[in-house]
Amino acid sequence: MKICQSTYRSDAWESIRIDEGFSSEKAQLVIVFGERKLFEQMQVYSKVREDFPHAEIVINSTAGEIFNTGVETQTIVVTALQFENTQIKTTQISISDTSESYQAACQLVEALQADDLVHIMVISDGGVVNGSALVRALNEHTSPHVTVTGGLAGDDDRFEKTLVGLNAEPSEGKIIGIGFYGSHLRIGHGTMGGWDVFGPEREITQSQYNVLYSIGGKPALELYKEYLGKYAKDLPGAALLFPLSMRVDADSAPVVRTILSIDEKQQSMTFAGEIPKGALIRFMKANFDNLLDASSEAAENALQSLSFKPELAILISCVGRRLVLGYRTEEELEAAREVFGPETCITGFYSYGEISPLMAEAKCDLHNQTMTITTFTEI
Repeated sequence: MKICQSTYRSDAWESIRIDEGFSSEKAQLVIVFGERKLFEQMQVYSKVREDFPHAEIVINSTAGEIFNTGVETQTIVVTALQFENTQIKTTQISISDTSESYQAACQLVEALQADDLVHIMVISDGGVVNGSALVRALNEHTSPHVTVTGGLAGDDDRFEKTLVGLNAEPSEGKIIGIGFYGSHLRIGHGTMGGWDVFGPEREITQSQYNVLYSIGGKPALELYKEYLGKYAKDLPGAALLFPLSMRVDADSAPVVRTILSIDEKQQSMTFAGEIPKGALIRFMKANFDNLLDASSEAAENALQSLSFKPELAILISCVGRRLVLGYRTEEELEAAREVFGPETCITGFYSYGEISPLMAEAKCDLHNQTMTITTFTEI
């Protein structure tokens, strides 16, 4: 695999890396992560298409752009890939309502299906799409040997709209699937949160999609405030420090759910992901050292199936982690770099939801407040 990477910042493009033997004419896939408002002001796709005339070009807005061990919010990061023995195919599905998410994912998998398909990376709108329904369809329709990772686009901390595009200027309501084919590509993945849980596990007794109304028969927001204590006065901002751990049932592994907003009148909470009735939840709190250690663990997990360091690592972390970690955010990127070493090319973005398996042989899940890492190496 040969890689070329560049950034746009302060009104100028800058080349960061270009591997020996890389040819812009032979690049097969270009991934573009960037600030939503820059995409609206510039013809980014047109510029990237001029540079890489034959590549599949995937673009999405972010809540922070990752390159190497840096994260910024007013940049564009372009990573072009030239594979030696791996084929790439892409597809894009458009939706206008969250209810279309499941069927859209079914169509996405159908378009990419093939005997030699080994991995699907999904880049999805982060506002219109129901990420939980998206993941459910991906799991139901992919073969056991096909891994799935990806994330939901972001919009800094504005939560206004997100933009995604395939071979076109990005827009709302798009879901992109990137299929990787062949026997020469080795994929690694890792996911870790690093939050501390506290209090007993309780059952969700009333909810609708991503709105939680009651826990154990008690109004959800009332109970949440009891556990937050003195921090309750700082809601809704304090909610980033206290997400929920959720298990769909007693046999499921826990995933993290971020609180997006609260409703004092209905005593309800709205989450970045489905939170179904009957699920089991526990409260969580931020532990800064554990959050940073989680990045190292995710990177280590991504290397478990490999006997060598990866050529490319795509890091997708949650906007909530960036907002909680603040000035320490780059430490979680540095932690990953320490695991991978200096040669691995690192890119990625802060998202409104992360898609990755929890364990090596598991199907993918929708996560919030996690660091997810996907690694790629050709042999």
